[in-house]
Amino acid sequence: MSLLTKTTALATLLLIFVGSLVTSTGSGLAVPDWPLSYGTLFPPMVGGILYEHGHRMAAAVVGLLVVIQALVITWREPRRWVRVLAWVAVAAIVAQGVLGGLTVLFLLPTPISMTHAVLAQTLFLVLILIAHAQSGDWRRRAPERTGVAWRSIAALLGVVYLQLLLGALMRHTESGLAIPDFPLMGGTLLPRFDERMLDAVNAARFDLHLPSVALGQVIVHFLHRLGALATLVVLVLANLAMRRRPAPRRVRQLLVAIDGLVAVQVTLGALTVLTAKSPIVASLHVLIGASLLGATWWCLLCSRPVRERRT
Repeated sequence: MSLLTKTTALATLLLIFVGSLVTSTGSGLAVPDWPLSYGTLFPPMVGGILYEHGHRMAAAVVGLLVVIQALVITWREPRRWVRVLAWVAVAAIVAQGVLGGLTVLFLLPTPISMTHAVLAQTLFLVLILIAHAQSGDWRRRAPERTGVAWRSIAALLGVVYLQLLLGALMRHTESGLAIPDFPLMGGTLLPRFDERMLDAVNAARFDLHLPSVALGQVIVHFLHRLGALATLVVLVLANLAMRRRPAPRRVRQLLVAIDGLVAVQVTLGALTVLTAKSPIVASLHVLIGASLLGATWWCLLCSRPVRERRT
């Protein structure tokens, strides 16, 4: 059962990547109908249809895995909360399918598209929790004295989740290149958010043959960059907390992995701007962001403290 739950979580991560390819290539409306695709189950896989219908097919596979997982857990899992969580995952994947259809039928409205993106990340966390509950790490709980490290990782998880929310808002409001230069922002280190800065940004976008943007889009983009800085600060504090207090080996290993993922994510964020949102770079940015969220969540689960029994 552990293999099934881990496979389901990994498949969901890959589905997030496939979904990001749809938005990165501008293929969200390549198939204008739903639940069929041009009135058929298997349209010609050409152009944007490859990404959009491919995403639907991948979602169907993940949905099947989630249902099979729920059935197996209901049959074999004695813990009621795990069984309930498995069916919560089923409800979430059904909701994802409906939201995906609504994004097409209502021509990619930002609120629905954002909810679709955020629910995907949340479902990924639920599936990681189910997988963790089936692993040996669940039984190897951390001692009570690791509470400081646990709180720092919890803070990191919160910042990463909020950063992914901002990233989803940025993608679905087409603000990814609202500030087209890096590391400067509109030619300055600190943007002023006035007409002069907006003129500078739009002049730079004109040179890249991009349409002009509104001030609100610039603010959304800036908040995402600010979120990246906040993530780095909280990550440094988490590393310092881990050095001051003992922690299980798995927690230390996961934190090292998180350090590496953040470094890659920041690099991809910069390259997304410098390559004018290359589809593969922008999609990898989403993939690593989801991986970072998952790794931080797993680290938090592995570091959850319990009271030590006194004799």
